[in-house]
Amino acid sequence: MAHNTPSSHQYTGKILSITLLIIAEIAAMSLWFVSAAILGDMSEEANLSPGRQAALSSAVQGGFVIGALISAVFGIADRFEPRYVFSIFALLAAIANALLLLTPPGSIEAIALRGLTGACLAGVYPVGMKIAVGWGQKDRGFLVGLLVGGLTLGSAAPHLLAFIGGTDWRITVTAASLLAGISSLVILATHNGPHHSTQARFDSSALSDAWTNPAIRRAYGGYLGHMWELFAMWAWIGIALSVSFSSQIPSHEANELAKLMAFIIIGLGALSCPVAGWLADRIGKAELTIVAMAISGLSAILFALTFGGSIWLTVVVSIIWGIAIIPDSAQFSALVADHSPPEKAGSLMTFQTALGFALTTLTVQLAPLVAAKTGWPFLMASLAIGPIFGIYSMWGLRRRQET
Repeated sequence: MAHNTPSSHQYTGKILSITLLIIAEIAAMSLWFVSAAILGDMSEEANLSPGRQAALSSAVQGGFVIGALISAVFGIADRFEPRYVFSIFALLAAIANALLLLTPPGSIEAIALRGLTGACLAGVYPVGMKIAVGWGQKDRGFLVGLLVGGLTLGSAAPHLLAFIGGTDWRITVTAASLLAGISSLVILATHNGPHHSTQARFDSSALSDAWTNPAIRRAYGGYLGHMWELFAMWAWIGIALSVSFSSQIPSHEANELAKLMAFIIIGLGALSCPVAGWLADRIGKAELTIVAMAISGLSAILFALTFGGSIWLTVVVSIIWGIAIIPDSAQFSALVADHSPPEKAGSLMTFQTALGFALTTLTVQLAPLVAAKTGWPFLMASLAIGPIFGIYSMWGLRRRQET
Protein backbone atom coordinates (compact mmCIF):
# COMPACT_ATOMS: atom_id res chain seq x y z
CA MET A 1 0.00 0.00 0.00
CA ALA A 2 1.38 3.40 -0.95
CA HIS A 3 2.09 5.82 1.85
CA ASN A 4 1.69 9.55 1.59
CA THR A 5 4.86 11.55 2.02
CA PRO A 6 4.85 14.71 4.13
CA SER A 7 4.90 16.76 0.94
CA SER A 8 1.81 15.01 -0.41
CA HIS A 9 0.02 15.62 2.88
CA GLN A 10 0.99 19.28 2.65
CA TYR A 11 -0.19 19.50 -0.96
CA THR A 12 -3.55 17.95 -0.07
CA GLY A 13 -3.89 20.30 2.88
CA LYS A 14 -3.07 23.24 0.63
CA ILE A 15 -5.77 22.35 -1.90
CA LEU A 16 -8.37 21.77 0.81
CA SER A 17 -7.55 24.93 2.74
CA ILE A 18 -7.47 27.18 -0.33
CA THR A 19 -10.74 25.68 -1.59
CA LEU A 20 -12.50 26.25 1.72
CA LEU A 21 -10.98 29.73 1.98
CA ILE A 22 -12.40 30.68 -1.42
CA ILE A 23 -15.84 29.31 -0.49
CA ALA A 24 -15.78 31.31 2.74
CA GLU A 25 -14.64 34.42 0.86
CA ILE A 26 -17.46 34.12 -1.69
CA ALA A 27 -20.08 33.67 1.02
CA ALA A 28 -18.84 36.48 3.28
CA MET A 29 -18.25 39.05 0.54
CA SER A 30 -21.80 38.56 -0.75
CA LEU A 31 -22.62 41.24 1.83
CA TRP A 32 -20.62 43.93 0.04
CA PHE A 33 -22.92 45.03 -2.77
CA VAL A 34 -26.25 44.27 -1.14
CA SER A 35 -27.09 48.00 -1.23
CA ALA A 36 -26.24 48.38 -4.91
CA ALA A 37 -28.28 45.29 -5.83
CA ILE A 38 -31.45 46.35 -4.00
CA LEU A 39 -31.32 50.14 -4.47
CA GLY A 40 -33.78 50.18 -7.35
CA ASP A 41 -36.43 48.16 -5.53
CA MET A 42 -35.79 49.84 -2.18
CA SER A 43 -36.06 53.30 -3.78
CA GLU A 44 -39.41 52.45 -5.33
CA GLU A 45 -40.68 51.44 -1.90
CA ALA A 46 -39.19 54.30 0.14
CA ASN A 47 -38.59 57.01 -2.51
CA LEU A 48 -34.93 57.45 -1.54
CA SER A 49 -33.05 60.56 -2.63
CA PRO A 50 -29.87 60.20 -4.76
CA GLY A 51 -27.85 61.25 -1.70
CA ARG A 52 -29.35 58.49 0.47
CA GLN A 53 -28.80 55.94 -2.30
CA ALA A 54 -25.15 56.93 -2.59
CA ALA A 55 -24.71 56.89 1.20
CA LEU A 56 -26.05 53.34 1.46
CA SER A 57 -23.44 52.14 -1.04
CA SER A 58 -20.47 54.23 0.09
CA ALA A 59 -21.09 53.53 3.79
CA VAL A 60 -19.68 50.04 3.29
CA GLN A 61 -16.47 51.49 1.88
CA GLY A 62 -16.24 54.03 4.69
CA GLY A 63 -16.74 51.38 7.33
CA PHE A 64 -14.19 49.12 5.67
CA VAL A 65 -11.59 51.90 5.71
CA ILE A 66 -12.05 52.50 9.44
CA GLY A 67 -11.91 48.78 10.19
CA ALA A 68 -8.88 48.21 7.95
CA LEU A 69 -6.95 51.14 9.44
CA ILE A 70 -7.56 49.85 12.96
CA SER A 71 -6.53 46.34 11.87
CA ALA A 72 -3.40 47.59 10.09
CA VAL A 73 -2.25 49.90 12.89
CA PHE A 74 -2.60 47.20 15.55
CA GLY A 75 -1.38 44.39 13.29
CA ILE A 76 -4.45 42.23 13.88
CA ALA A 77 -3.88 40.08 10.77
CA ASP A 78 -0.27 39.42 11.80
CA ARG A 79 -0.64 39.04 15.57
CA PHE A 80 -3.71 36.83 15.93
CA GLU A 81 -4.92 33.53 14.49
CA PRO A 82 -6.32 34.70 11.10
CA ARG A 83 -8.96 31.97 10.83
CA TYR A 84 -10.55 33.06 14.11
CA VAL A 85 -10.38 36.72 13.12
CA PHE A 86 -12.09 35.90 9.80
CA SER A 87 -14.77 33.82 11.51
CA ILE A 88 -15.64 36.36 14.19
CA PHE A 89 -15.88 39.31 11.82
CA ALA A 90 -17.81 37.40 9.15
CA LEU A 91 -20.43 36.52 11.78
CA LEU A 92 -20.61 40.11 13.04
CA ALA A 93 -21.00 41.37 9.47
CA ALA A 94 -23.82 38.90 8.87
CA ILE A 95 -25.66 40.13 11.98
CA ALA A 96 -25.20 43.80 11.05
CA ASN A 97 -26.56 43.17 7.55
CA ALA A 98 -29.54 41.18 8.86
CA LEU A 99 -30.51 44.09 11.11
CA LEU A 100 -31.39 46.03 7.95
CA LEU A 101 -34.64 44.08 8.03
CA LEU A 102 -35.57 45.87 11.27
CA THR A 103 -34.76 49.44 10.17
CA PRO A 104 -36.61 51.83 7.84
CA PRO A 105 -35.19 51.63 4.27
CA GLY A 106 -32.56 54.29 3.62
CA SER A 107 -32.66 55.57 7.21
CA ILE A 108 -29.65 56.82 9.16
CA GLU A 109 -29.77 53.56 11.10
CA ALA A 110 -29.63 51.55 7.87
CA ILE A 111 -26.66 53.58 6.61
CA ALA A 112 -24.88 53.06 9.94
CA LEU A 113 -25.48 49.31 9.73
CA ARG A 114 -23.98 49.23 6.24
CA GLY A 115 -20.96 51.07 7.63
CA LEU A 116 -20.65 48.53 10.43
CA THR A 117 -20.89 45.72 7.88
CA GLY A 118 -18.01 47.25 5.95
CA ALA A 119 -15.92 47.62 9.11
CA CYS A 120 -16.42 43.94 9.90
CA LEU A 121 -15.48 42.91 6.35
CA ALA A 122 -12.07 44.49 6.99
CA GLY A 123 -11.51 41.44 9.17
CA VAL A 124 -12.44 39.14 6.30
CA TYR A 125 -10.87 40.13 2.97
CA PRO A 126 -7.35 41.24 4.05
CA VAL A 127 -7.18 38.40 6.57
CA GLY A 128 -8.10 35.97 3.81
CA MET A 129 -5.13 37.29 1.81
CA LYS A 130 -2.87 36.67 4.80
CA ILE A 131 -4.02 33.03 4.88
CA ALA A 132 -3.59 32.64 1.11
CA VAL A 133 -0.02 34.00 0.88
CA GLY A 134 1.00 31.66 3.69
CA TRP A 135 0.48 28.73 1.33
CA GLY A 136 2.97 29.67 -1.36
CA GLN A 137 5.72 31.87 -2.72
CA LYS A 138 6.41 30.88 -6.32
CA ASP A 139 2.67 30.50 -7.02
CA ARG A 140 1.61 33.42 -4.82
CA GLY A 141 0.12 35.35 -7.76
CA PHE A 142 -2.12 32.40 -8.57
CA LEU A 143 -3.18 31.85 -4.94
CA VAL A 144 -4.11 35.47 -4.34
CA GLY A 145 -5.78 35.46 -7.77
CA LEU A 146 -8.01 32.60 -6.60
CA LEU A 147 -8.90 34.54 -3.46
CA VAL A 148 -9.76 37.72 -5.37
CA GLY A 149 -11.79 35.56 -7.74
CA GLY A 150 -13.80 34.51 -4.69
CA LEU A 151 -14.14 38.13 -3.65
CA THR A 152 -15.38 38.97 -7.14
CA LEU A 153 -17.96 36.21 -7.27
CA GLY A 154 -19.13 37.15 -3.78
CA SER A 155 -19.44 40.79 -4.86
CA ALA A 156 -21.53 39.72 -7.85
CA ALA A 157 -23.77 37.41 -5.80
CA PRO A 158 -26.21 40.08 -4.48
CA HIS A 159 -27.18 40.98 -8.05
CA LEU A 160 -28.10 37.34 -8.70
CA LEU A 161 -29.95 37.15 -5.39
CA ALA A 162 -31.83 40.34 -6.29
CA PHE A 163 -32.71 38.91 -9.71
CA ILE A 164 -34.01 35.70 -8.12
CA GLY A 165 -35.83 37.55 -5.36
CA GLY A 166 -37.59 39.89 -7.77
CA THR A 167 -38.80 43.16 -6.30
CA ASP A 168 -38.63 42.01 -2.65
CA TRP A 169 -35.26 43.41 -1.50
CA ARG A 170 -35.60 41.71 1.89
CA ILE A 171 -34.99 38.32 0.29
CA THR A 172 -31.58 39.51 -0.91
CA VAL A 173 -30.66 40.90 2.52
CA THR A 174 -31.69 37.65 4.26
CA ALA A 175 -29.88 35.36 1.80
CA ALA A 176 -26.63 37.35 1.92
CA SER A 177 -26.67 37.36 5.74
CA LEU A 178 -27.16 33.59 5.83
CA LEU A 179 -24.26 33.07 3.41
CA ALA A 180 -21.95 35.20 5.54
CA GLY A 181 -22.98 33.28 8.65
CA ILE A 182 -22.09 30.02 6.91
CA SER A 183 -18.70 31.44 5.92
CA SER A 184 -17.84 32.03 9.59
CA LEU A 185 -18.04 28.25 10.09
CA VAL A 186 -16.38 27.17 6.84
CA ILE A 187 -13.22 29.20 7.50
CA LEU A 188 -12.59 27.27 10.73
CA ALA A 189 -11.95 24.12 8.69
CA THR A 190 -8.94 25.69 6.92
CA HIS A 191 -5.31 25.62 8.08
CA ASN A 192 -2.39 28.03 7.91
CA GLY A 193 0.30 27.29 5.33
CA PRO A 194 4.04 26.65 5.82
CA HIS A 195 4.90 30.26 4.94
CA HIS A 196 2.53 31.72 7.52
CA SER A 197 4.31 34.04 9.94
CA THR A 198 3.09 35.88 13.00
CA GLN A 199 4.23 38.99 14.81
CA ALA A 200 4.72 38.44 18.51
CA ARG A 201 4.01 42.04 19.49
CA PHE A 202 2.72 45.29 18.10
CA ASP A 203 5.33 46.97 15.85
CA SER A 204 4.56 50.64 15.25
CA SER A 205 7.12 50.78 12.44
CA ALA A 206 5.41 48.10 10.34
CA LEU A 207 3.48 50.55 8.18
CA SER A 208 6.49 52.80 7.50
CA ASP A 209 7.57 50.37 4.79
CA ALA A 210 4.59 51.55 2.75
CA TRP A 211 6.52 54.75 2.10
CA THR A 212 10.19 53.94 2.67
CA ASN A 213 10.22 50.82 0.45
CA PRO A 214 10.06 52.07 -3.18
CA ALA A 215 8.66 48.78 -4.52
CA ILE A 216 5.83 48.74 -1.98
CA ARG A 217 5.16 52.42 -2.64
CA ARG A 218 4.82 51.74 -6.38
CA ALA A 219 2.53 48.75 -5.71
CA TYR A 220 0.36 51.00 -3.54
CA GLY A 221 0.22 53.58 -6.35
CA GLY A 222 -0.88 50.98 -8.87
CA TYR A 223 -3.52 49.72 -6.47
CA LEU A 224 -4.93 53.21 -5.93
CA GLY A 225 -5.25 53.73 -9.70
CA HIS A 226 -6.99 50.38 -9.96
CA MET A 227 -9.38 51.17 -7.10
CA TRP A 228 -10.35 54.55 -8.59
CA GLU A 229 -12.08 52.58 -11.31
CA LEU A 230 -13.07 49.25 -9.77
CA PHE A 231 -15.66 49.89 -7.09
CA ALA A 232 -17.34 52.81 -8.82
CA MET A 233 -17.89 50.52 -11.78
CA TRP A 234 -19.01 47.56 -9.64
CA ALA A 235 -21.34 49.66 -7.48
CA TRP A 236 -23.09 51.51 -10.31
CA ILE A 237 -22.85 49.29 -13.40
CA GLY A 238 -26.33 47.90 -12.71
CA ILE A 239 -27.91 51.37 -12.46
CA ALA A 240 -25.96 52.64 -15.47
CA LEU A 241 -27.02 49.66 -17.58
CA SER A 242 -30.64 50.11 -16.53
CA VAL A 243 -30.56 53.73 -17.71
CA SER A 244 -28.84 52.72 -20.94
CA PHE A 245 -31.26 49.87 -21.65
CA SER A 246 -34.26 52.11 -20.91
CA SER A 247 -33.64 53.98 -24.14
CA GLN A 248 -34.38 50.75 -26.03
CA ILE A 249 -36.87 48.77 -23.89
CA PRO A 250 -39.46 49.52 -21.14
CA SER A 251 -38.01 50.58 -17.79
CA HIS A 252 -39.16 47.50 -15.84
CA GLU A 253 -37.59 45.14 -18.38
CA ALA A 254 -34.46 47.27 -18.46
CA ASN A 255 -34.13 47.08 -14.66
CA GLU A 256 -34.52 43.30 -14.53
CA LEU A 257 -32.09 42.76 -17.43
CA ALA A 258 -29.59 45.11 -15.76
CA LYS A 259 -29.68 43.05 -12.54
CA LEU A 260 -28.85 39.86 -14.40
CA MET A 261 -26.18 41.47 -16.55
CA ALA A 262 -24.54 43.13 -13.52
CA PHE A 263 -24.14 39.67 -11.94
CA ILE A 264 -22.68 38.24 -15.15
CA ILE A 265 -20.37 41.21 -15.79
CA ILE A 266 -18.93 41.25 -12.28
CA GLY A 267 -19.01 37.48 -11.85
CA LEU A 268 -17.00 36.76 -15.02
CA GLY A 269 -14.13 38.65 -13.42
CA ALA A 270 -13.91 35.76 -10.95
CA LEU A 271 -12.86 33.49 -13.80
CA SER A 272 -10.14 35.82 -15.03
CA CYS A 273 -8.49 36.25 -11.61
CA PRO A 274 -6.88 32.79 -11.24
CA VAL A 275 -5.95 32.71 -14.94
CA ALA A 276 -4.28 36.10 -14.60
CA GLY A 277 -2.58 34.95 -11.40
CA TRP A 278 -1.14 31.90 -13.15
CA LEU A 279 0.06 34.12 -15.99
CA ALA A 280 1.52 36.71 -13.58
CA ASP A 281 3.69 34.06 -11.94
CA ARG A 282 5.24 33.47 -15.37
CA ILE A 283 5.44 36.85 -17.13
CA GLY A 284 5.64 39.05 -14.04
CA LYS A 285 3.05 40.56 -11.74
CA ALA A 286 3.76 44.17 -12.73
CA GLU A 287 3.51 43.29 -16.42
CA LEU A 288 0.16 41.59 -15.90
CA THR A 289 -1.29 44.62 -14.12
CA ILE A 290 -0.24 46.94 -16.94
CA VAL A 291 -2.03 44.80 -19.55
CA ALA A 292 -5.18 44.46 -17.42
CA MET A 293 -5.40 48.19 -16.70
CA ALA A 294 -4.89 49.09 -20.35
CA ILE A 295 -7.83 46.88 -21.36
CA SER A 296 -10.11 48.04 -18.53
CA GLY A 297 -9.36 51.72 -19.13
CA LEU A 298 -10.14 51.37 -22.83
CA SER A 299 -13.34 49.50 -21.95
CA ALA A 300 -14.49 52.39 -19.74
CA ILE A 301 -14.19 54.74 -22.71
CA LEU A 302 -15.93 52.32 -25.09
CA PHE A 303 -18.78 51.88 -22.58
CA ALA A 304 -19.36 55.63 -22.71
CA LEU A 305 -19.37 55.58 -26.51
CA THR A 306 -21.92 52.73 -26.73
CA PHE A 307 -24.16 54.00 -23.89
CA GLY A 308 -27.82 54.26 -24.88
CA GLY A 309 -27.24 52.48 -28.18
CA SER A 310 -27.48 48.82 -29.08
CA ILE A 311 -28.13 46.84 -25.92
CA TRP A 312 -25.96 43.92 -26.89
CA LEU A 313 -23.06 46.08 -28.04
CA THR A 314 -23.09 47.77 -24.63
CA VAL A 315 -23.32 44.34 -22.97
CA VAL A 316 -20.32 42.99 -24.89
CA VAL A 317 -18.20 46.01 -23.94
CA SER A 318 -19.35 45.69 -20.32
CA ILE A 319 -18.45 42.00 -20.19
CA ILE A 320 -14.93 42.71 -21.48
CA TRP A 321 -14.68 45.48 -18.90
CA GLY A 322 -15.83 43.16 -16.12
CA ILE A 323 -13.28 40.51 -17.10
CA ALA A 324 -10.39 42.99 -17.28
CA ILE A 325 -11.13 45.28 -14.34
CA ILE A 326 -10.42 42.89 -11.45
CA PRO A 327 -7.59 40.35 -12.12
CA ASP A 328 -4.83 42.90 -11.47
CA SER A 329 -6.18 43.51 -7.95
CA ALA A 330 -4.66 40.31 -6.63
CA GLN A 331 -1.27 41.11 -8.09
CA PHE A 332 -0.94 44.43 -6.27
CA SER A 333 -1.45 42.54 -3.01
CA ALA A 334 0.95 39.79 -4.09
CA LEU A 335 3.59 42.39 -4.95
CA VAL A 336 3.26 43.91 -1.49
CA ALA A 337 3.65 40.46 0.05
CA ASP A 338 6.67 39.74 -2.17
CA HIS A 339 8.48 42.89 -1.05
CA SER A 340 7.43 42.80 2.63
CA PRO A 341 8.97 40.98 5.61
CA PRO A 342 6.67 37.94 6.14
CA GLU A 343 5.74 39.04 9.66
CA LYS A 344 4.58 42.44 8.34
CA ALA A 345 2.83 41.30 5.14
CA GLY A 346 -0.64 41.10 6.66
CA SER A 347 -0.48 44.63 8.09
CA LEU A 348 0.93 46.13 4.90
CA MET A 349 -1.69 44.42 2.72
CA THR A 350 -4.41 45.56 5.11
CA PHE A 351 -3.10 49.14 5.03
CA GLN A 352 -3.01 48.95 1.24
CA THR A 353 -6.67 47.97 1.13
CA ALA A 354 -7.53 50.69 3.66
CA LEU A 355 -6.05 53.38 1.42
CA GLY A 356 -7.70 51.91 -1.68
CA PHE A 357 -11.12 51.69 -0.08
CA ALA A 358 -10.77 55.20 1.33
CA LEU A 359 -10.49 56.31 -2.29
CA THR A 360 -13.49 54.22 -3.31
CA THR A 361 -15.57 55.86 -0.58
CA LEU A 362 -15.12 59.08 -2.51
CA THR A 363 -15.66 57.63 -5.98
CA VAL A 364 -18.72 55.54 -5.05
CA GLN A 365 -20.34 58.48 -3.23
CA LEU A 366 -19.64 61.00 -5.99
CA ALA A 367 -20.43 58.75 -8.97
CA PRO A 368 -24.25 59.17 -9.02
CA LEU A 369 -23.93 62.87 -8.26
CA VAL A 370 -21.51 63.38 -11.17
CA ALA A 371 -23.73 61.24 -13.39
CA ALA A 372 -26.75 63.40 -12.50
CA LYS A 373 -24.84 66.51 -13.62
CA THR A 374 -22.91 65.22 -16.62
CA GLY A 375 -24.57 61.92 -17.56
CA TRP A 376 -23.49 58.31 -17.10
CA PRO A 377 -21.30 58.21 -20.24
CA PHE A 378 -19.01 60.98 -18.95
CA LEU A 379 -18.88 59.42 -15.48
CA MET A 380 -17.89 55.98 -16.79
CA ALA A 381 -15.30 57.40 -19.20
CA SER A 382 -13.69 59.37 -16.36
CA LEU A 383 -12.97 56.11 -14.55
CA ALA A 384 -10.20 55.51 -17.11
CA ILE A 385 -8.12 58.10 -15.22
CA GLY A 386 -7.37 55.42 -12.60
CA PRO A 387 -5.83 52.85 -14.95
CA ILE A 388 -3.71 55.55 -16.58
CA PHE A 389 -2.20 56.49 -13.20
CA GLY A 390 -1.89 52.81 -12.24
CA ILE A 391 0.02 51.99 -15.42
CA TYR A 392 2.42 54.87 -14.70
CA SER A 393 3.09 53.52 -11.19
CA MET A 394 3.55 49.92 -12.28
CA TRP A 395 5.78 50.87 -15.19
CA GLY A 396 8.11 52.42 -12.64
CA LEU A 397 8.03 49.26 -10.51
CA ARG A 398 8.74 47.14 -13.60
CA ARG A 399 11.78 49.25 -14.45
CA ARG A 400 12.98 49.08 -10.84
CA GLN A 401 12.69 45.27 -10.82
CA GLU A 402 14.60 45.03 -14.10
CA THR A 403 17.35 47.26 -12.67
